[in-house]
Amino acid sequence: MTTILNYLWRFWLIILAFVLTIILGLPVYILSLKKSTFKYAHVLIRIWCYGMFFGMGLRYELINLTDKKIDKNTQYVIISNHTSIMDIMLPCILFPNHQLCYVGKKELEKIPIFGTIYKRICVMVDRSSARSRADVYRRCAEKMEEGNSIVIFPEGGVPDDTSIVLDEFKDGAFTLSSKHHSPIAVFTFIGLKEMFPFDNSKGYPGKVKVFFNDILEPTNSPKDLKLSAFETIKKTLTEHS
Repeated sequence: MTTILNYLWRFWLIILAFVLTIILGLPVYILSLKKSTFKYAHVLIRIWCYGMFFGMGLRYELINLTDKKIDKNTQYVIISNHTSIMDIMLPCILFPNHQLCYVGKKELEKIPIFGTIYKRICVMVDRSSARSRADVYRRCAEKMEEGNSIVIFPEGGVPDDTSIVLDEFKDGAFTLSSKHHSPIAVFTFIGLKEMFPFDNSKGYPGKVKVFFNDILEPTNSPKDLKLSAFETIKKTLTEHS
């Protein structure tokens, strides 16, 4: 798309996000106030993600690289590479039978309206604070006890250097899996780095390739889990990008 069309497309993102947040935000906030109704809030959150992803002209193709299946009765730690804000929508779309809790950046709670809802449904982490990072495990454990699966992007954010194919993984997802005996569902997203980058003058609607890599069973060695997950995603990116 031309630069002008790109900016118009990004402006449509703002309109779409505003409308969906206004319509769904208040019900989500009210439903999230009580544990008994929290699961219904997630239905609306999933609708918001569908609206944002498909409303921006994006779609996806799911490619299974494993014969393992997602069990709707199992709680997972869900991980993938992270290159775009649209990565955030995909776990909600891919896991329609699971209640999800994201580990996300504390800075996002400053966004008007969205931030109020965001801090009700996510575990927020201040990456500049060692205390905040350490407390993530306790808060995630509480969320899992409430029936949530946890979504973590182990790179800890999107690298500023766009030439980086896959940034170094943080320990959080793998420590959480080991401590709470939760399997890790590993995915690789290919295409969003080009289709919906953080540069507002670039991008285009298109089909994202979603590779379901594996389900890693928890072990007593978070380090081994991290290495296995990193090598799995890096291999997929190398072979299919």
